[in-house]
Amino acid sequence: MKKVLFFTSFLLLTLSAFSQVLKPIEWKIEFSKTNPEIGDEVEIKFKATIEKDWYLYSSDFDPDLGPLITEFSFDENDTYELVGELTPVNPKKKYDSLWEGEYTYFKKKGLFIQKVKILKEDFKITGGYFYQVCSDIDGKCIPFEDEFTLGDTSNNGGDLKKKNEPEEGSLWSILITAFLAGLVALLTPCVYPMIPITVSIFLKQSKSRKEGVGKALIYGLSIIIFFSLLGFLISFIWGFTALNELSTHWLFNLIIFSVFILFALSFFGLFEITLPSGLVTKIDHQADRGGLIGIFFMAITLVLVSFSCTFPIVGTALINTLSGGSIIEGTTAMFGFSLAFAIPFTGFAVFPAWLKSMPESGGWLNAVKVVLGFLELALALKFLSVADLAYHWGILDREVFIALWIAIFGLLGLYLIGKLKLKSDPDTDKISVFRLILAVITFSFTISLIPGLWGAPLKSLSGFLPPMATHNFNLLQEEAGGNTCEEPLYDNILEWPHGLEGYFDYEQALSCAQEQNKPLFIDFTGHGCVNCREMEQRVWSDPAVLKRLSEDFVLVALYVDDRTILSNDSWYTSSYDGKTKKTIGQQNADFQITRFNNNAQPFYVILNEDEDLIIEPRAYNLNISEFVDFLDIALENHRKHAVL
Repeated sequence: MKKVLFFTSFLLLTLSAFSQVLKPIEWKIEFSKTNPEIGDEVEIKFKATIEKDWYLYSSDFDPDLGPLITEFSFDENDTYELVGELTPVNPKKKYDSLWEGEYTYFKKKGLFIQKVKILKEDFKITGGYFYQVCSDIDGKCIPFEDEFTLGDTSNNGGDLKKKNEPEEGSLWSILITAFLAGLVALLTPCVYPMIPITVSIFLKQSKSRKEGVGKALIYGLSIIIFFSLLGFLISFIWGFTALNELSTHWLFNLIIFSVFILFALSFFGLFEITLPSGLVTKIDHQADRGGLIGIFFMAITLVLVSFSCTFPIVGTALINTLSGGSIIEGTTAMFGFSLAFAIPFTGFAVFPAWLKSMPESGGWLNAVKVVLGFLELALALKFLSVADLAYHWGILDREVFIALWIAIFGLLGLYLIGKLKLKSDPDTDKISVFRLILAVITFSFTISLIPGLWGAPLKSLSGFLPPMATHNFNLLQEEAGGNTCEEPLYDNILEWPHGLEGYFDYEQALSCAQEQNKPLFIDFTGHGCVNCREMEQRVWSDPAVLKRLSEDFVLVALYVDDRTILSNDSWYTSSYDGKTKKTIGQQNADFQITRFNNNAQPFYVILNEDEDLIIEPRAYNLNISEFVDFLDIALENHRKHAVL
């Protein structure tokens, strides 16, 4: 029977070979100058070509955040010296709700630059680089470690890529979001009344309807050109480096926080924000000149007059877009915003009968302005939170942030049903059905925030809220337990989620599994594995899964990217790549490749005490019932094996 079990295990291992060892990235390392001479300062360019649907983490974000940063090391010798620090060239930036922080990464192409000074003619530069690539499709994350050697024969020149190229899908997302922001801006009291007035002027001043339509088209085009040019200039001046550096600076975030609070108070009617009247008057005089120039200045006048209502919306779009540092993205954002802004003026000129169907200006416009004020207050807290987290002030912990949001959106709900009124609101006891629906949505959202005060994860809002580590009053801390025989190695630097107890060393865990006669559950994971954390939060947190993991298995988490260096007597040379494995991560990654022919994480393997597979390994999959079946079948197979 053991032969049958061995054959079954062999078949399962063969089936798992469908997940072959992957390396979806290629590197090219070269100098910026062919045949550098003594005294030359040249750039070493580490160029990465990344397969479609994969991405590479960069090197310029907080290494304690979670994802595995790309690291380069250089062996010291007297033939060269490093000049400055390694620089990643224009990586993309993204906030990840799972890590509760912002990281940088590369898609398709990646570039890192290190400047060196050549000291001797027979120079030789050697070193290594450690990095991780992840898949957008199936959640695989794979760490790699490579070495490089550069000398006179390695110099082959190369051109430096000047700027990153945003993905087409990313640009469409920016365009659509900005377009929707433009539609919101149209409903503000500063803009909405201008639509019928401006269109009427065009139609009355023109000798024919055709001429009026032509002027309206030029007017709309002028609005688009003005906003798009503004986005281009701002992103060109600030986008590449300054906004990236400022994004977590306390002063920048406090300024934005203050501006948002200022505009919120203005929206509530405390005071009016306007541009200097002299500037607006001068430009308005230019609009009276007529012709194409006059139409263009009419467009600029509209932009300036609407400043007090549109600036917070435009500013939010620019800040969120330009943090990525791309001229294309900044220009796209402003183009989308201005497109929505310009369409009504052109559309109503082409079809003037539509003007009759427009709702009249009234109290509803003021209500829109007040609602925007509440939203400005809520968004302002996000900028204060960034500064608070970056500098550890401790003034806006997670529960404080949630409490403030509950107050803000609760007051917004009361305003929508007419129980809270401001001086600028008309006297009326009736509300529209649409306003009632908005109130229901607002109150529902407010109520959903309340469990967060006691530690509920509020996963859908994790991109806005401070991290759970700042929560001082958590009643939902889990204590699942587990099966251990002795104190686990490395438990001072590694931990299990959800209060589970387990090991971080394979041999120690296997010994305990044999002692307790329980199956061994191996979790190939990584500090920088996004989908490992998602599996833990969305699948492992299920009570049925937690119960089985804690009661029926001995657990071992093998981190493939941990850089802890082991003692010399634990080092060995890999049969896979011939390299010496010195760290916990190197040895765990080598074990996964050589034993299971797989190098992606997360990867779950269950063995019996004889180290035989008792079920086909499982990778990233968020189906909870299938994961429960995976555990149950493995447990049943283990019991059958124990009887035999």
